[in-house]
Formats: sequence, structure tokens, C-alpha cells
Amino acid sequence: MAAIVHQLTRNLTDEQVRKDPLFASYFVDHTTGIYPQFASGYPWSASTMQSTGDVIADLTEDLAAEQKARLTYDNILRLSDDPDVNNVIRFLREREVVHFQRFGECLRLCKEKMNTKNVYYLNPAFDKA
Repeated sequence: MAAIVHQLTRNLTDEQVRKDPLFASYFVDHTTGIYPQFASGYPWSASTMQSTGDVIADLTEDLAAEQKARLTYDNILRLSDDPDVNNVIRFLREREVVHFQRFGECLRLCKEKMNTKNVYYLNPAFDKA
């Protein structure tokens, strides 16, 4: 993603930067360097990553993250008309789909190893008295 942004912004003129007030304020702080942030403008940080230590909860979170990333790529494809950008985004989107499938397989395997009578798929080791 960083390479795409660099390629799209490396030859911007001052006039092009000034045209968009949001990009102009970004440019003042970061030039055209990559500053990881959400589309809302909120900076990315490791605090957005969740881990509980419970395999079911963590894999479910991973599944959701892959779907959110796929949706982001879908939305980029809806807005972009640049074939070079779209080819990279399609590759990244496909990667998210494969990750989702692998996490799903892992979740299924983990559940098979647990007490299948337990509807909530809790770790049966916690229920031992």
C-alpha cells in the first residue's frame, strides 16, 4: 500500500496539493510520506490489535479483521479507476480471502479438539474442578 501511495503522489505539484484541503494538511505534516492511519484520519497504533489468549476468541477476531480488510479493498476498487492500483488491490483482497479461509479452517480444527458437547466452545480445561 505504501508503494502505491508513493507512486500516486511522488510527482504532485504544489497546485495539486493545495486543491484538496485535507490532503494539504496531511502534506504539511508528512509531505507524501506514509503515515499509517484509518480512513477516518485516526492514526493506527498497536492498541487497535486485540488478543485475549483464548484461541476461539482470537481466531474469531482474526476472521473479522480479514473481512474488514477485504471490505476496505472492495471499497477502494469501487472508487479507483487506475488499472495499476486496481491490480495490486485485487491481489491484496485475494490474500485477505485466503487468510479468512485459513483462519476458518484453524477455528474448525480447534473446535474439533474441544468438548463438542459444549455449545459455546469453551476450553474444557477451564471447567475442570
